[in-house]
Amino acid sequence: MFFTIAFSGVTNVLYRFKKCIMNKNLTLKDVAAAAGVSEMTASRALRNVTDVSPLTRIKVKAAATELGYVPNRIAGSLASQKVNLVGVVIPSVKSYVFSEVLDGISASLNPSQLRPVFGLTDYNLDTEADVIREMLEWRPSGLIIAGLEHSEAAKQILCNTNTPVVEIMDTDGDAIDSCVGISHYDAGYDMALAILAKGHKKIGFLGTKMTLDFRASKRFNGFVDGLNTQSIKLIDQENYTSGSTVKKGRQSTEAMLARNPQLDCIYCSTDVIAMGAVMHCIVAGISIPDSLAIAGFNNLSMTSGLPIELATTDSLRFDIGKAAADLILKRNRPGIITSPEKIELKTLLNIGTSI
Repeated sequence: MFFTIAFSGVTNVLYRFKKCIMNKNLTLKDVAAAAGVSEMTASRALRNVTDVSPLTRIKVKAAATELGYVPNRIAGSLASQKVNLVGVVIPSVKSYVFSEVLDGISASLNPSQLRPVFGLTDYNLDTEADVIREMLEWRPSGLIIAGLEHSEAAKQILCNTNTPVVEIMDTDGDAIDSCVGISHYDAGYDMALAILAKGHKKIGFLGTKMTLDFRASKRFNGFVDGLNTQSIKLIDQENYTSGSTVKKGRQSTEAMLARNPQLDCIYCSTDVIAMGAVMHCIVAGISIPDSLAIAGFNNLSMTSGLPIELATTDSLRFDIGKAAADLILKRNRPGIITSPEKIELKTLLNIGTSI
C-alpha cells in the first residue's frame, strides 16, 4: 500500500512536469524535481549507492524512466559535451539490406571527423530503447535509427534530447525529428498493380517477421490495397518468424503450392525469400513466369545470379544511409540552425522477367 501511494505521487508530479521539458537534454535536476528529492539524492539513487532507501531509489528511477532521462557519460570538462560519433540503431546485419545502409552512412561521414557506431535490436522495441539510451549516454553527434515505430520509453528519450535524430528506411508515419526513406505502402501498392497488369489473378504472399517488421507490414497492406483495385483477393498467405533465407523461401513455396496448386503468382516480402521460391521452381520444373510468377523486394545484387531477372523494388538503401548521414553533418555545422526534414525517395520498380 505504501509503495502504491508513493508511485501515485510520482506519476502525478510527472504528468505536470513532462509538459515543459520536451526537446531538451534533461538534467539530473529535472529528475530530482520530478521525484521530489535533492539532486544529490537523485544522483546517489541512480548510482545505486547503498545509503539511499529502497523506496527513494524506486521513486527516482521511476521518474528517470518516465521522463526519458539519459545520464551524461562524458567527462564534465569537455567543452563540447559531445563526441565525434554517430550512433546507428538497426535491427540486424544478417541481411544485405542494412549493410548497404551502413555503407551509405560511412560514405557520407568518412570525409568528416564523425564516425559511425552501431547497435542491433533484433526487431525488439524494448531492446531498441536500451540501445538508444546507452548510445545517448555518450552524447553522440547524431543518432540514426531504423524505422518510425518505437516503444513509449524510446519515444520519451528521443523527444528529450537535443542530439540530432534521423529515422530512416520509412516515411509512412510521423517522425520524431528528421526522417529519410521510402513509402513502403506505395512500394507494395505499385508491385500489386504491376502484377495485375501482367494478368495474374490467383496470387499468394510469402513473408517473414510480419508482426515485428513494420515496414514489411506496410508493404503488405499496400499490396493488398493494390489488388483490391481490381477486386482481387489473396488466395494464400504464408508467414513465418525466422529470418529471410533462401532455404525457407524454397520450403514455404513448396508448401503453398501443395495447398493451392492454382497459384499463378507469389509476392515475397524480401528478395532472399523470392530466390528460394525461384529455386523451388527450378527443381520442380515449374516455368517462370508462365506457370508461376515471382516477385520480391529490395533489388539485392545477389539476385543477378538467377537464371531469370527477378521482379523487385529497389529500396535505395545506400542512398538512404548517405542522405541520413548528410543530415547529421548538416546539423553539426557550427552556427547553423536547421529544422527537421523529411526526405522521401521514390522507389524504383523493376519488372524483370519473373512476372
